[in-house]
Amino acid sequence: MALRPFVSAFAVMLAAQSASAFGTIHGLGQNAEHERITRHALGCVEPSGMACFQPFSLDQLAGKKGTFGAVGAPDNLTRGLMSTDAAHCDNGDFLDVPGYPHSRDEAAVKLYGCRAWIARNIESAAEDAGALLTNGRIDGSQIPTAIACAFNGKKGRAKCNVLEDFGLALHASQDFYSHSNWADEPAAGPVAVSNPPGLGQAIAAPFLNLRTDGAIPEGLMTGCYVQKNATDFDGTGGCPGRVTHFFLNKDTGTIDPVLGAGTTPRGKIDHNFARAVTAAIADTQDKWAFLRDRLLARYGTTDGNLMICALTHDDPERDC
Repeated sequence: MALRPFVSAFAVMLAAQSASAFGTIHGLGQNAEHERITRHALGCVEPSGMACFQPFSLDQLAGKKGTFGAVGAPDNLTRGLMSTDAAHCDNGDFLDVPGYPHSRDEAAVKLYGCRAWIARNIESAAEDAGALLTNGRIDGSQIPTAIACAFNGKKGRAKCNVLEDFGLALHASQDFYSHSNWADEPAAGPVAVSNPPGLGQAIAAPFLNLRTDGAIPEGLMTGCYVQKNATDFDGTGGCPGRVTHFFLNKDTGTIDPVLGAGTTPRGKIDHNFARAVTAAIADTQDKWAFLRDRLLARYGTTDGNLMICALTHDDPERDC
């Protein structure tokens, strides 16, 4: 990019604020919601009965102040994924009213595209994990230590590659809960394009369970986000007559120190933001369990467990 570093960084942050889902930065109305969800789900303090990520490894996956991390990479403008529908679970909207301009089938294509994106990136993570070991032992050259992962779409050290693949999957699955009506309720009054119906769930969506075929629940939708031009930051310009991202998203709100209220119009209704975050945390834990299962199935118990340990431990050559 030819812009000066300060201008370039500001453009990245502005785009993340305007066009993403759960927040990825500390500021501009966001509070690093993706990072916080990932830390609550996979950090070594809160979960029990599962493999958890030690501090430096968690920093790589979740990000920290000043970085996007693997889970935030799709919101990094330089990564080129901001307008990829599947990466953010966008444009799966259908409202059962006469003349709605986006058909049920068109919506289903987008919803299944999001699900397929998640599955494909988890499978890529399992494939890239093969390079973590050499002759049945963890290869230290494939583990980031002092030099962090770049998450720029280019293959590098094996652990970075696996975390990047997994981060792409997690970003989409977390965005699903922010961008869809799975976890929310409408405002009082009639259902309309500006007040779409909600399914009011606070659990991980069976639709995203990759162990099943994933039938689309009746009434499920994600908001339309189609930018008409470069200044159409809220993505409504290309969505005439449709349920937009603006009317559905629960992107921002308080997660820490306690899970509180949302700050978007939809997130402020009832406990919509809290339900979306709760479901996203549960789904993030499920996606990590699914990736662990894929590693064990693909590489066997001994090598698979070594790979899991290499991903979660900061010094796996010593600890695994």
